[in-house]
This record gives sequence, structure tokens and C-alpha cells, in this order.
Amino acid sequence: MAQYDLTSRIGQHLDRHLIFPLLEFLTEKELYPTEDLLKAKYELLSQTKMIDYSNQVYRQIHNLTEDDENEPGYADRRDLALKRFNELQDETAEIMNMIQDPNVIQQLKQDKIANVQFLKDNFGFQPEMLTSLYNFAMYNFAVGFYQGAAEMLYHFRILSTDYEQNLSALWGKLAAEILSLNWETALDDLNKLKELIDQRTFGSQLLALQQRTWLIHWSLFVFFNHPKGRDGIIDLFFQPQYLNTIQTACPWVLRYLTTAVITNKKRRNMLKDLVKIIQQESYKYKDPITEFVECLYVNFDFDGAQVKLRECEEVLFNDFFLVATREDFIENARLFIFETYCRIHQCIDIKALSEKLNMDEVEGEKWIVNLIRNARMDAKIDAKTNTVIMGTQYQSVHQQVIERTRGLSFRSSLLASNIEKREQELANRRKGPRNQRQQQSGAKDAEVAAPKEVEAKA
Repeated sequence: MAQYDLTSRIGQHLDRHLIFPLLEFLTEKELYPTEDLLKAKYELLSQTKMIDYSNQVYRQIHNLTEDDENEPGYADRRDLALKRFNELQDETAEIMNMIQDPNVIQQLKQDKIANVQFLKDNFGFQPEMLTSLYNFAMYNFAVGFYQGAAEMLYHFRILSTDYEQNLSALWGKLAAEILSLNWETALDDLNKLKELIDQRTFGSQLLALQQRTWLIHWSLFVFFNHPKGRDGIIDLFFQPQYLNTIQTACPWVLRYLTTAVITNKKRRNMLKDLVKIIQQESYKYKDPITEFVECLYVNFDFDGAQVKLRECEEVLFNDFFLVATREDFIENARLFIFETYCRIHQCIDIKALSEKLNMDEVEGEKWIVNLIRNARMDAKIDAKTNTVIMGTQYQSVHQQVIERTRGLSFRSSLLASNIEKREQELANRRKGPRNQRQQQSGAKDAEVAAPKEVEAKA
């Protein structure tokens, strides 16, 4: 199933440190020759400061024992890395003592300028210290000390007022939290990064597209590990600007969006929109997961859906992000097949349906019985003919009206609230000039009244 592996496509939009877990996963699954994966890993490591790890992979490639020589230049590179680490540690010692002091932390506020001034007045803070802190944090990340890097970048962002460095620091902190498996904090950083990207006016549309493309790919780590991630990925990816990014730059991400929708019973309402998108992008990208949806909801090809569902199991098993969703996906996919099949058939042969669900007859019958019982469906099983008899399900006119106007009510209330906001804004704008005229006229009245009062007193 290497033909459906997306590591090479996804890796183009990741930091090199984030690619290592993907390569480790591929090594376990044996989708590619081990030698090729080791060479790819070594090539990535050679451009980092993870000297010991790089040497370890070099030994694996050349089958070296402990008594054999290390990779060329290993000792010199290691000494230089340690020397630079110690230099940066000395440069940041003073500011690290400041920001790690509990008394200092308690007095820091949301206002960055006030924080900097407070440290200047009380602790002799200099702007150069902040640059050293940023450099040391990024060096910690480069050598693989991710937790330390995340903490330093957090403190850097509390004090820094430079937008570009703040954005860079937030990208670095997100990567560090991901590699430290801190999913709650990583989700917070992801949301902050999204706000920064959405609020910024980029010089070109291409730069904005690039930033959102990176965010989409980095978010996969968070969304498929955080407990509420499957809600988050649907909320983010269906937003117009991010959906447009997926369709323009990375249509393969539809695999992950499709899996999130299928495995999320609370978001079934997004299925129609998903089907439309898959149809639109099928000429650019397709895999068994998107083709399963297309077979079932576009072509109503149950035999094709059965074949694709079997292929989906393999794809999910060999996908770094989706391997944990495999059981949920298969269960919900079978439910989709059953529901769709029941809509167009009144008498269903259990054996035939079990085959379409990729189950044997006994297992299929048990699964169907439990589903009918739990869902309280209007259906019964005829033991003699081994069939499921579906009851006639007509939706009342009243219910049809409710279903069709449910979205209309929400849109109407939203439109009404927007109109009220605009009217309020217009009223506030009108009040401004009116108040100024009233103040001016009041001043003139006062000037006129003043001489009269003087005359009266005289």
C-alpha cells in the first residue's frame, strides 16, 4: 500500500524534526526498504545539531559495532555543538534567572512594554538579552531539547514586541509541544497561530496560502491525538479560507477530513458538503477513503464501496495519523453502508448485506440485530428467509418543513443580529457629530447668557 503513503507530500510542509516520527512509523510498517528510510533519516539529521542521533543512524547504515569508528567529523561536530550550547547558556544566564523567579513571574502582566520596563527598572534588563534567549531556545530545539525550547519560547513571547520573531517563536513552540506530546498546550498554540495568520495582512496571496498550508499539515499531529481533535479538524478545515487552501495547495488532506467526518457521529451534518468537495477534487486527488464516500453517496455502488472499505483498512493501518482511528472508521463506515442500503431496499438479504459489510453471515446478523435494537429502527428480521424487512418510513409533512427550515431560522437570526449591529454603529456615528453640534450650540448659548447675567447684576 506504499502507493497511498502521503509522507513525501506531507513532509514538504513540515519542520524536519516533525518528519522523524513519520519515518519511525514507516520503519515499523516496513512499507519501504529499511536502508532507504535510514538514509532519508540520516540526510535530515545531518542538517540538525542532533549529533549523537546522527552518528547512531550512520552506524546502522554501515553496520558498525561499538568498537568501529564513528561517522567522519563526529568528534569535532559534537565539540562545536557543546561549545556553542555552553556559550548561549552563559549569555542567557541572567535573563533565565529573571524569568524563572516566581516573584518576577507574578508581577508580569499582559502588557509587554510594561513588562520590559519593569525588568529594566528592577533587574537591569537589556534588549540584547531577549535576542540571546530566542537564539538559545532555537538551539535547544535544534539539539532535540524540545521541552526546554518550549519553555524559553513561551517566556520570549511574553516580552517580545517584534511581530516576525513572535510568529517564528510560536511556530517553534508549536513544534516543540508536538514533539513533547503536550497536546493540550499544542492545541492552544495552534489556535493562537491561526489567529495571528488570519489577522495579518500579507503582502501577497501566495505567502498567506503558504502559511495556511503549513498550519493545516502541522495541525494533523494535534487533531489526531487530542481528545477533541476530530471536532477541531472539522471546524478548521471547513472554514472557507482553509477549505480553499486544501483545494488549491494540498487536496490530499481530504483523506484526513473525510476520516474525521466519518468517525464523528456528532458532525454527520457535514457529510453533504464533504461529498460535494470530494466530487470537485476527484480529478486531482483520490484514495480508497475518498473513493469509498464517492461510491456510496454519489454512485450508490455498494459493491464498489465494499471493495474500497477493504482497501481503507490497509490505508488506515499504514497512515501515521489515522492508525488509531481504524476501528472507529470501519464501524461507522459499515453503519453508513447499512443506512444507505436500507433507504433503497425494503427486503434485505442478511447474507448479501454481510458480504457488503465485509463480515461473515453470523457476525453480520449479530451486528445488524444489535444495530436495529439500539437504533430502534422500524425493521424486523424474518428468520425463515434470513432477511431484514424494513418498515415503511414516511416523514410527515410537518417534520419535512421543520427539517428544511431549521437552517433558515439560524440564518435569519444571524442576519437580524448583523443588521442590529450595523444600525447601532450608524447610530453611534450619527451621535458623534450631533453631540459636537449640541456642545457648540450650548457654548454659544452660554456666551449669550453670560452678558445678560452681567447686565442683570449691574
